[in-house]
Amino acid sequence: MKRPTIPDLAKAAGVSVSTVNRVLSEPESVRSNTRTRVLAAAEEIGFYGLGTIKQAAKAQEVTHRIGVLLQRRERRFYRLLGDSIAQAAEAYTACNINLTVEYMEDLTPEKVAAHIQSLGGRCEALAIVAPQHPAVADAIDAVLESGVPVVSLIGPLTAKGGISFVGLDNWKVGRTAAWAFDRMVRQPGKIGILVGSHRLRNQEMNESGFRSYFREHNSGFTLLEPLPTYESAVVAREHVEKLLTDHPDMCGLFISGGGVTGAIAALRATPKREDFVTVGYELFEDTRAALIDGTISLILSHPIERFASETIATLVKAKNAGPDNGVFRITFPFDMYSPESV
Repeated sequence: MKRPTIPDLAKAAGVSVSTVNRVLSEPESVRSNTRTRVLAAAEEIGFYGLGTIKQAAKAQEVTHRIGVLLQRRERRFYRLLGDSIAQAAEAYTACNINLTVEYMEDLTPEKVAAHIQSLGGRCEALAIVAPQHPAVADAIDAVLESGVPVVSLIGPLTAKGGISFVGLDNWKVGRTAAWAFDRMVRQPGKIGILVGSHRLRNQEMNESGFRSYFREHNSGFTLLEPLPTYESAVVAREHVEKLLTDHPDMCGLFISGGGVTGAIAALRATPKREDFVTVGYELFEDTRAALIDGTISLILSHPIERFASETIATLVKAKNAGPDNGVFRITFPFDMYSPESV
């Protein structure tokens, strides 16, 4: 009797030949229910590669408890990111993911540190968005010492132990924002800068890259001292209103951190100037509307779906690698949106 072939298995399972090949060579790229169907068909027809398929199916039985700690849920960006990470975990095929996503409402370092330790004690791998602070670093070290790998999202973090990172090259973000002002502003002048917090390293790196570009390419601009919004729309609005009052000749605003909706409200409340340029951070409903009505000139943004899938993959990789096998640094290109591209 002729030995069953891959086309025979594909026909028996009701899938394509390419799907069977992927089950055999790249099982993590195939959904678990499809792998199960192929396995059942392989057993029924006595397929010679049954052992390989069983191994692929067994991999799906592994479950990783993964935790993700984000900042305030009230911020649209973090809700989008949390939802996207949940979708990426659901779609992940190499193993089962038991995902916990939590949000920090109190961003004081001591509260953040306590939340990191709490979630770290309930998970096998942990991803966090957090400020750089000694209390936070101590909490991260405590989690690492318990054998739980930590992945920093958006901004890199340091502690005694090794921390992986998933996010953008923030230096490039800042230099790209500066390049945009250099190309769009008709007459160089003052640029206001908003950051969420001086302890959020991604925003500090954004600002460093921003300033370095002007030192290198155009010293005609005056960069005002960055103002922290503490991730608050109310504080951001107050800062922008004061900047516009104190510096009526200001030619632009770089919103590098949180509170963008407050900044948008302040800009809309003043007469629109065609020669005023605003560069913002992250695309969601409010910033998209601000692009369309001309309040914002350009948005630099994380590609949310890519960010979410890289987060899940890196957490699983860090968990499987173990504490003594180094850390992972994953960066990917950012998206740019103009009023004509949304």
